Amino acid sequence: MWQTLAIASVFFPGLFALSVRSLGWAAPAWSLKDRILFSSRMVSSVQATMATVSGIIVVLNCKDVVHDRYWLAVEYVWVIVPYMIYDIYVMYLCHWHKSKDTSKKKHSLASVRSFLEKDRLMVTHHLFILVILTPVAQYLRGELGDFFVGCIFVAELSTPFVSLGKILMQLKMQDTLLHKVNGILILVTFFLCRIVLFPFMYRAYARHMGIPIYMVPFHIPMHCNVANASLIAPQLYWFVLICRKAVRLYSSSPSAKNR
Repeated sequence: MWQTLAIASVFFPGLFALSVRSLGWAAPAWSLKDRILFSSRMVSSVQATMATVSGIIVVLNCKDVVHDRYWLAVEYVWVIVPYMIYDIYVMYLCHWHKSKDTSKKKHSLASVRSFLEKDRLMVTHHLFILVILTPVAQYLRGELGDFFVGCIFVAELSTPFVSLGKILMQLKMQDTLLHKVNGILILVTFFLCRIVLFPFMYRAYARHMGIPIYMVPFHIPMHCNVANASLIAPQLYWFVLICRKAVRLYSSSPSAKNR
C-alpha cells in the first residue's frame, strides 16, 4: 500500500513535469499554457490506459464474480488515490492558464473559487472517489467483488479518446477525418464502458446468484447501490454533452460551411 502510494505520488507529477519541460525543447513555439494543457491530457491518457489494462486483467482472472480475488483490484486503487489528488491540482492549473490575462493574475482564493464553480462536477466526482469509493473498495466490501472493482477500472477506456480529441482541437485538427473517427470512438467507448457497464455488472451478479436482474439491488449492500448510482449519474450527464457535441460535429458538413 504505502510503496504503491509513494510511487504513484511521484510518477504522475513527475511525468507531467517531464512532459512540460520536454515540450519546451520539442515545441519551442508553444506557450506554457499549451504545454500544460497537452501534458495534462497525455498524463490522463497514461493513467486511463493503466487503469483499463488493470481492470481487464482483474476481470479475466475472476471467474467467480463475487468470491474470486486478484491483487490488482486492491493495489491499483492506491494508484488512483494520488492520481486523483494530482489531477485536481492540474485541472486548477489548466483553468488558471486558460483564464484571460494570466500574465497579470496571481493565484488567489478568487481563482480557486472560479475553478470550483466552473469544474464543480468534475471536482465532486474526484472527491467522491477519494472520500467514498476508496473506503468502499478497500474496506467496506471485505474480500468480495474484485470482479466489479475491475469493471470500474475498465470505465477509463474512453478517457484516452477524450484526451486525443482535446489534443486534436489544440492542434487545430478538428476538421480532420482523424478527429471525426475519434469522435465515434469516444461515443462508443463512453457508452459501453461508462453507461452499459453498470447493467452489465448487475447482470453478471444476477447470473452468478441465479436471480432476475431486477432483484439484484435488493440482494447487494445498500452502499453498493448508492456508489453505483453516484457514479453513473455524472456519466449520463457527460454522455448527453458528448452526444450534443457529436451532433454539431457531424451535422456541419464542408458544403454547409462554404455557404
